[in-house]
Amino acid sequence: MKYVKQFAIIMGITCLGEFINYMIPLPIPGSIYGMVILFVLLVSGILKLEQVEETGDFLVSIMPVTFIPAAVGIVDVFAEARTMLWPILIALFPITFLVMILSGKVTEYLAERKKDKNE
Repeated sequence: MKYVKQFAIIMGITCLGEFINYMIPLPIPGSIYGMVILFVLLVSGILKLEQVEETGDFLVSIMPVTFIPAAVGIVDVFAEARTMLWPILIALFPITFLVMILSGKVTEYLAERKKDKNE
């Protein structure tokens, strides 16, 4: 029953995000609104991590399964996208390395900050 309650909380926040997306005509997906709402609720303490943690861990663990439809879609349009393959690859590699470098630097910064705070 605990998982049903946690899942209901997460789905309720997701539905609220979709409702906000419907009401505000901005090109932002409802899922982003939902994640921001969940983040604000967790940071403010209105929602405790324990109230959604186990179901959230489960959803993260099965996340790779959600990429299967997108991969199948890419396979379906690969013949049409073949002409754009080189521009995509040329853009993909530098952006990937940039994201890796930025993620590493942010992690280093946060680790140092946490280390200084603990000392």
